[in-house]
Amino acid sequence: MNFKFQSNPTVHASVSRVMPNRWDFVAFPLIFCAIAMAASGLHQTLAPMSTLQDHAISLDPANLPDYALRTTLRMLAAMAASLVFTLTYGTLAAKSRRAGQVLVPILDILQSVPVLGYISFTVTFFLALFPGRVLGAELATIFAIFTSQAWNMTFSFYQSLRTVPRDLSEVSRGFHLTGWQRFWKLEVPFSMPGLIWNMMMSMSGGWFFVVASEAITVGNNTIVLPGVGAYLAQAIAYKNLAAVGWAILAMTVVILAYDQLLFRPLVAWADKFRMETTSAGRQPQSWLLDMIRSTRLIHRWLVPAGAVFAHTARWPLRMPPLRPAGASAARRDTKRAGDLVWSVAVCVVAVYAMFRVVAYVRTGVTLGDVGHVFTLGSITLFRVIVLIAISSLIWVPLGVLIGLRPALAEKIQPLAQFLAAFPANLLFPVFVIVIVRFHLNADIWLSPLLVLGTQWYILFNVIAGASAYPNDYREAARNFRIRGWQWWRRVMLPGVFPYYVTGAITASGGAWNASIVAEFVQWGDTTVAAHGLGAYIAQTTAAGDFPKIVLGIAVMSLYVTLFNRALWRPLYAYAESRLRLD
Repeated sequence: MNFKFQSNPTVHASVSRVMPNRWDFVAFPLIFCAIAMAASGLHQTLAPMSTLQDHAISLDPANLPDYALRTTLRMLAAMAASLVFTLTYGTLAAKSRRAGQVLVPILDILQSVPVLGYISFTVTFFLALFPGRVLGAELATIFAIFTSQAWNMTFSFYQSLRTVPRDLSEVSRGFHLTGWQRFWKLEVPFSMPGLIWNMMMSMSGGWFFVVASEAITVGNNTIVLPGVGAYLAQAIAYKNLAAVGWAILAMTVVILAYDQLLFRPLVAWADKFRMETTSAGRQPQSWLLDMIRSTRLIHRWLVPAGAVFAHTARWPLRMPPLRPAGASAARRDTKRAGDLVWSVAVCVVAVYAMFRVVAYVRTGVTLGDVGHVFTLGSITLFRVIVLIAISSLIWVPLGVLIGLRPALAEKIQPLAQFLAAFPANLLFPVFVIVIVRFHLNADIWLSPLLVLGTQWYILFNVIAGASAYPNDYREAARNFRIRGWQWWRRVMLPGVFPYYVTGAITASGGAWNASIVAEFVQWGDTTVAAHGLGAYIAQTTAAGDFPKIVLGIAVMSLYVTLFNRALWRPLYAYAESRLRLD
């Protein structure tokens, strides 16, 4: 008896759909490697605090891979916290007029408070949460890095929510989308290009303060966490130029890694959210995103997760309106009464906070000290204005040039991230040696350090604005033969202006923050200081004079808030009312 077996094509097809292909075998090791490294870093955070003394920072380059892993995990954790904060805080500030009157000035103040100020007042709290464990110090460091990442992301998201095109808003109302559906279907996608570029800037900007974040002082004790920042701080303290070079190499490798594995895929993925009806000439590419899309098994695992997120975004949740509609006289009267009560409550809280600050500061400063600090603040304000103006003249045209050319943006992106991440500490030897050797004026020659890390906020936001500029408008300008200065004045500058304002606000606030590092520079035992509020705060922090520290931070916050109110907020309002892409 002969048996003849025939293959079933349907069975073979179903089996082939669940069997991994060659791209799965490439992607699986990358995924497992990332999971293993994250698990290793998490395990080390649960160790007893005594392990930090047993394993002091070593300048042996063999330890840098482990240090780089620890620093990267801290920055990614801070980035996740910053994203949650951005979506929550930015939405409330943009959609509630009363909340925005308070939250936006608070955001101005928060971005002006130095990282050292956050560490001084929060480290004890985090250490008390997990006594005797490294996790408490890790959380304090992550929170410090969070304070260097969150504000510009929040400003970007806030700006996007305030400038959503009116025709898209009308379409969402025509489809009867609830507030929850509108948020995930319209507002978040519209804000995605600018938000991703600001996430890049935040990730790179975190390197600027990672040195201060990984060395925490509690009383007379200093807790040093393993990381590239701690390694770099020790190399600077010992004047070890070889170790500084190894730290730069480690930073370069890490920046290239998260550019290729995180941000390049995000930029390519977010290109689908561009607001246009005609396609751009060349879309951003990512080898990792293409590989994930080419996998068979991993792709099948990701599809259900995507379906869950899509279903969640379609939930018909009706959130309470943050901007009540209606024009009845009774409702208008109620609104005015509510505004009055809200304004009084805000004023009472502000006066009480000011009273407490003044009462504390009076214990250690005189009226002459206050006048001196305001004078120093004026000097730093002048530096910030001049340097932001120079940075704008340089980076706005270059940002437009890069943003309109995706192929060029792909090449510039990792370089810009590296330059944005380059800590000012690495240039201390050059500045100190040159200033001392040639007897230069520190007030002039230390000034460039203020914008070394913050000028990139302008570049990244302008690139985001130019990348998101609708291709339809560019083609219309080309058809009407609009060229030269008219093209800049009528087409491109209005299109990127809201993004530029966001970048300039965060660059300005970051420059004030960086003044603490830039106006008081040390290389070994040699110190060079400029006249300014940043140097004052740095010197009083080193001396442990808390009333003067609070005075310096309060004056800095006041200058930043008033400057934003006088210049940047009117420009924000102009961009919202006159320069929307409707």
